Amino acid sequence: MKKGTRKGLSEGRLAWLLVIPALLLILVIAIFPVFRSFWLSLHDVRLNDATKRTTHSSYGIDLEGYANSMPFLLTALDQEIGQAKGEGKERLTSIQERVKSVQSSLEGNPQIHENFKKVDDLLFEGQSVPENLSRVELDKKQAQTTEKQVTQIRSDLKAMEREGLLHQPKRVTGLANGLQKCLIEPNFVGLKYYRIYLTDERMWASLANTFIFTGISVAVELVLGIAVALLINRQFVGRGLVRASVLIPWALPTAVAALMWKFLFDGQNGVMAKIFAEIGLIPDMGTLLTTKFWSMFAVIFADVWKATPFMALLILAGLQAIPKSLYEAAQVDGASRIQQFFKITLPMLRTTILVALLFRVLDAFRVFDLIYVLTGGGPANATETISVYAYKTMFAQMNFGAGSALAVIVFICIAIISVLFVKLLGRDLISDGSGK
Repeated sequence: MKKGTRKGLSEGRLAWLLVIPALLLILVIAIFPVFRSFWLSLHDVRLNDATKRTTHSSYGIDLEGYANSMPFLLTALDQEIGQAKGEGKERLTSIQERVKSVQSSLEGNPQIHENFKKVDDLLFEGQSVPENLSRVELDKKQAQTTEKQVTQIRSDLKAMEREGLLHQPKRVTGLANGLQKCLIEPNFVGLKYYRIYLTDERMWASLANTFIFTGISVAVELVLGIAVALLINRQFVGRGLVRASVLIPWALPTAVAALMWKFLFDGQNGVMAKIFAEIGLIPDMGTLLTTKFWSMFAVIFADVWKATPFMALLILAGLQAIPKSLYEAAQVDGASRIQQFFKITLPMLRTTILVALLFRVLDAFRVFDLIYVLTGGGPANATETISVYAYKTMFAQMNFGAGSALAVIVFICIAIISVLFVKLLGRDLISDGSGK
């Protein structure tokens, strides 16, 4: 008994040794990017803002921005004071003294003083400034005091601009703005973006577009896939050539296929637009990519053309696994072709269809390249899916925090869909195993 127990334990340990590398690989490849995206979604990260390019948990100063604003602001104020008179000169002198006070306070920090010289030398030589050299942390009290002082300086200069007391107002106020922007605050915003998106009409519209696109395209692909699979499963002359030809749309890169359909749907020279208009399917050639309804029809049509072969290939594999003896027995019993299809083919293809639907639903739900190339999400966001919206937010607007929140929403939706399909597949496999 002890020998059997030891053997079982050793086998269990060996099994874990084999499983652990796979679990680590899944953790690194699949789970880590999701956690990274979630972490970024909790921060206001913007690549077009030097003070928000990374996540910050403390106050600080961007010395590159400081070097490009503080010295030039003091020079600009000197020039303004030299040209000003009376009350305007007094006010500018007071502002200059406060700017110098801010400079003295900041550069009195040994770390800022040391790094500022290095940053200034690098900028003078036209070289890029490393992130670890440019950013210096500040204690909360000093940072808040400096922020208050700079905000007041900027406000006073704006007031003088409105009163017409500055000779180069845009230059002076622009440098003051630059000085304010170089002050870094903690950019942790928590669940702010998720709260925003809960009431964001564009997000819900893009999610609705995603479900519409996924539901219609996958349903049509399933029906056509079954039909094509039944056709190429039969014995006929040239079957191999037909099978190879059917796979060509699926083998084409999606971006290439989308660009091809963009030309075919063109309102002036598109062949398919011309055919659709001639048969009366669309009012005129220009409607396919310029109206809300027909642009969604166009992307669904292109996706059905592209993905139906994949669905047919999976279903064909399931058809070839069905024993021919079942059909022979059905023929002996006098069952018609239609009865054989509904009584034998569909029940035997249940698991295959579920697997095919799982792959296609997940692929269609995260669709990006087809729609981005074909319509760009237009017109008026009519074909904008959640993935396209996330891409535009993250890369067009450079808002990585908000874009990451949308990416997490996509992941949550895909996870829910996957769990539902896995439960259906598990239930189906259990029922098959029990012989019911």
